[in-house]
Amino acid sequence: MEGQTFVEAEIWTVAQTDQGNVVLIRPKGSELAVPIFIGPLETQSILIGMGAVEVPRPLTHDLLRSIISALGAVLSRIEILDLREGTFYARLILKAEGGELTIDARPSDAIGLAVRVLCPVFIAESVVEEAGISVNLVTGMQTDSAGPSQDASLSEASGGPLEASVPPGAIVPASARSEIERLQSALDSAVASEDYERAAALRDKIKELGG
Repeated sequence: MEGQTFVEAEIWTVAQTDQGNVVLIRPKGSELAVPIFIGPLETQSILIGMGAVEVPRPLTHDLLRSIISALGAVLSRIEILDLREGTFYARLILKAEGGELTIDARPSDAIGLAVRVLCPVFIAESVVEEAGISVNLVTGMQTDSAGPSQDASLSEASGGPLEASVPPGAIVPASARSEIERLQSALDSAVASEDYERAAALRDKIKELGG
């Protein structure tokens, strides 16, 4: 889309609302974040990537990363470029021999790859203006253990733009202090049973404790 202005952003956090799981994209230095609702499988994959959880067999986004590398290409950045009728649109920008390739992608798939290769994330200013919400609202939601009313306010503030249908899933990892050995044992069990969502949460807790 010609004439667009993009700003660099970060994959700020993942949370749960009454409407389902949401990943928040925050332009760097901004007091706004853009919530994108995603399904439980996409949430699990993003959390695994964010937590650098090792899995016994490659998941879809691990496979895509391997294919891109095997073809001699590099994912140089992802762009969230549009919001139309409640649906977000994104693309992958690949550098390969012979030039740059642009590939249409769902935002959740683009984000799932970005957290694995640690490439830059860009979002169109027009999308931020249309769908951005105050980060103070999100911070309040995450720190308030009462929860439901804050979750509802996030959904209302965002206008509920969906990438796809979103049944409820798991919340972003908590930061409660626990013993590292106990957490590591639980992590090993979660990976062995292929409960990767729980494994991602446990890995984040271990990192917070310096493990």
